[in-house]
Amino acid sequence: MATRIDRAQVAETALRLLNEVGLEGLTLRRIAKELGVQAPALYWHFKNKQELLDEMATEMFRRMAGSLRDVDTGTWQGFLAGSARVVRDSLLGYRDGARVFSGTRFTDTGYASPVEEMMQVIVEAGFTPKAAARAWFTVNTYTMGYVIEEQSVYPVPGGERDPAYELAERALRLEDYPLAVEAGEAFFNDLDAGFEEGLHAVVAGIEATLLPPSARGSAGSSPGVE
Repeated sequence: MATRIDRAQVAETALRLLNEVGLEGLTLRRIAKELGVQAPALYWHFKNKQELLDEMATEMFRRMAGSLRDVDTGTWQGFLAGSARVVRDSLLGYRDGARVFSGTRFTDTGYASPVEEMMQVIVEAGFTPKAAARAWFTVNTYTMGYVIEEQSVYPVPGGERDPAYELAERALRLEDYPLAVEAGEAFFNDLDAGFEEGLHAVVAGIEATLLPPSARGSAGSSPGVE
């Protein structure tokens, strides 16, 4: 009797295999083998790899949605920063997680409710809906871009640093370029601290450029990021 599979099984299997083989090694043939079916069986559900990535990203968001709803809404700055940390932590749980998640399209409307709630928090702080959307999009793209970079330094979740990013060796190669060496220390040394510093700058920039001046006095100040 043939094994019956559905979209959810394929996406879950793909996410599990992602940590083993990475995005480049994740093929429909490899997933089919793991499921014990022939590769053509997957084409009933996904026409190509991009459709599979869309479903994987949708499942990733489903898994992080509960944590996003638990973020403290005491200040809009803290809420944006806390949401960014949830996204980052989630993406870091998958090898190439940020590359899979970025640039994909959700395959259902399940994202709409948590996004509506997130937008509501920011709008109630005094942002216009358009500015609230821009604020969230800016924080989100900063987070995904940062995670893409840090996953090049530590490709496997919980794994070792890629030798290409060993800072002592890099400093020797660039000994005639002291500022480039200093930049590398800032980029690739303490990735947690680097994320927080950049996040603080992004949130402060959002306050300075997107929050109406009339709302700044009552909405809190940038230290709410902490």
